[in-house]
Parts: sequence; structure tokens; C-alpha cells
Amino acid sequence: MSTALWYALAAAAANLIGGFVITASSAAGRATQRFLIAFGAGFMIATALVGMVPHAVEEGGEAAAAAVLVGYLLVHLTQHVLVAHFHFGEETHSEHMVSRWVGITALLGLLLHTFFDGVAIASGFHAGEWLGMLVFIAILLHKVPEGVTVASIMLASGNSAKRAIGAVALLGVSTVLGVVLTEYVRILSTTGLALSAGVTLYVAASNLVPEVQKKRSASTSIAVFLGAGLFYATYLLVRGYLEHP
Repeated sequence: MSTALWYALAAAAANLIGGFVITASSAAGRATQRFLIAFGAGFMIATALVGMVPHAVEEGGEAAAAAVLVGYLLVHLTQHVLVAHFHFGEETHSEHMVSRWVGITALLGLLLHTFFDGVAIASGFHAGEWLGMLVFIAILLHKVPEGVTVASIMLASGNSAKRAIGAVALLGVSTVLGVVLTEYVRILSTTGLALSAGVTLYVAASNLVPEVQKKRSASTSIAVFLGAGLFYATYLLVRGYLEHP
């Protein structure tokens, strides 16, 4: 089993943890979720702009830059055009949460994102072990709130707790599938990092940051900077260690 696949399985497990956490949600739990979302947003934005995009462009040139844009727009298309609109964190559009199909269509939108999580992990390790580690950490940071989100949407749309956990499990399977297919589908192995960078930017900037801005809080504002700061610290430590063990 490849290294990337092991990390994908760990990320999938984090999805499940998030799904189980929602069953014990509380005011404190929501505050913690908002902090994690802010922290993950900062880390993901820094990872995409400083780690993923430069390496993708270095390998693929102008075509890679276009792939970043395609990845960004692809998630926008699925989340805001093809499926019912939803937010990454606490759902506020209750009028959309009226049927089980709404929960299912929201799940389909996030399945694309989690698939490219797997692509990003595989592509990151293909570019270099240090980058693969950074991409994995960035993805892991939002996996728990992602599981919380999907489970809450499924429950709010009338689905059972069992189906909610099943939906979260599908996200994990999608991540693993992204790693596996990247090994065999050439277009994913050649442009996967660029596409994933676009997806990562969208999730961080359009899904996570709006959640942070919903409620004024010094802690969540600082968490964004802490997330970006952790990226640089990890970037220097991991890359330095792997390149000069």
C-alpha cells in the first residue's frame, strides 16, 4: 500500500470522527468547530498559494495555472449551480433543509471536494514527501468539521443518524478513491496538484472564511493567522528535515 493511501485512510477516519461528534453538539462544540474552521482556513489558503500552486506551475506551466482555475470553478459549479446551496459549517438556510434529497444533493457536492482531497494527497507525495505531508495536514485540519457538516445537513434534511454516518463514510471512501485513481489516471497524475489547489482555495475562501466572518470573534480571527503560521512553521521543519535528514 502506498504512503499516500495510508494518509488518505487517516483523513477518512477524521471524517468519521466529525460525523460522530455532531451527535453530542452543544454551544461549546459549535464554538470549537468555528475555531477549527478558522484555523483550517488559514492553513489551507497558505498551503494552496505557497505550497501547491508554485509546484504545480513549475511542473505544468501555463496549463497548470489554468487547471487551478478549473478546479476552483468546478467546485463552485457543483455547490452553487448543480446542487442546493449550503455552507460548510453550521447550516442557516433552513428553508433548503426540507427533504432527504436536499441532504443527498449537498453530499454529492462535497463528494467532489473529498475526491480531490485524495488527488491532492497523492499529487503532493508525487511532487515530494515534504509537500505531501503538508497537504495531508491541511486536509486533516478540515476533515473533522467537514464530517460535522455533512452529518448535520443529513439530519436536518430528515435523514436518520445511520444515514448521516453513512454519508460521512462515503466522504472518506471518496478521498481514498482519489488517491487510487491518481495512480492510474494520467490526467490526474499530471494536473491533479493544480486542480486540487483550485479546489483547496475554493473550500478555504468560499466555504470556510464566510463561516469565520458570521460572528465577530477575536479568537477565530486570530485562528486564521495561527493556521497560516502553522503552515510556514511546518513547511520549514518538514521540508528541511526531509531534504536534509
